[in-house]
Amino acid sequence: MKTFQLTAEPRTDLGKKAAKALRKDNKIPVVLNGGAIVDLPYEGKLREGEKVVVIDEGKKKGLITTDLVVSQDAVRKLVYTPDIFAIELNVHGEKRMAVLKDLQFHPVKDTILHMDLLEVNEDKPVTIEVPVQLEGHAEGVKAGGKLTLSMKKIRVKAPYTRIPERVVINVDSLGLGKTLQIGDLHFEGLELMNAKNAVVCAVQLTRAARGAAAAAAAATK
Repeated sequence: MKTFQLTAEPRTDLGKKAAKALRKDNKIPVVLNGGAIVDLPYEGKLREGEKVVVIDEGKKKGLITTDLVVSQDAVRKLVYTPDIFAIELNVHGEKRMAVLKDLQFHPVKDTILHMDLLEVNEDKPVTIEVPVQLEGHAEGVKAGGKLTLSMKKIRVKAPYTRIPERVVINVDSLGLGKTLQIGDLHFEGLELMNAKNAVVCAVQLTRAARGAAAAAAAATK
């Protein structure tokens, strides 16, 4: 993946009123998840913006998350693009790697209301949607069919360093009326998380192709 550099400031003033004030100032509340899992009660020292969220009350386990704030302009090229990025996040003067997990948009203005990031490292697998790119000239298209793409993105699981900018699928052997499903695909180092019978692309029969097939059948009689 490409790397996107983003500087964020710790956020300590939480709540709806504080978030509304940030948005009015063209800024976005951000939560960075995926921090260390700790024992409860946590007796360590938290840095500015960090808090402990209970994830297992029975086992007394908590997760350190970080509340941050970024500007709308700073993330424009990260969000309004079909590309995916590994985010090099500068927080507290140190660099932390993350990926974008979720976005909330204003229903009318299309501005970003909230962002969720997930901290990643080279050893921990992460699940992310990767754009699909078709290459080649399908046999079914040569026969008069139409190639259609049903899934513009595929969910993959791998360490972020192994995730490509896009998954490239060759369709040369895809015949007329045939489909290519998730279960037909394999990419080294990637685990595909979509349902195996989910259709990625297909060569559909067109009216012209049906007519040619009917004519060919009639000619053999």
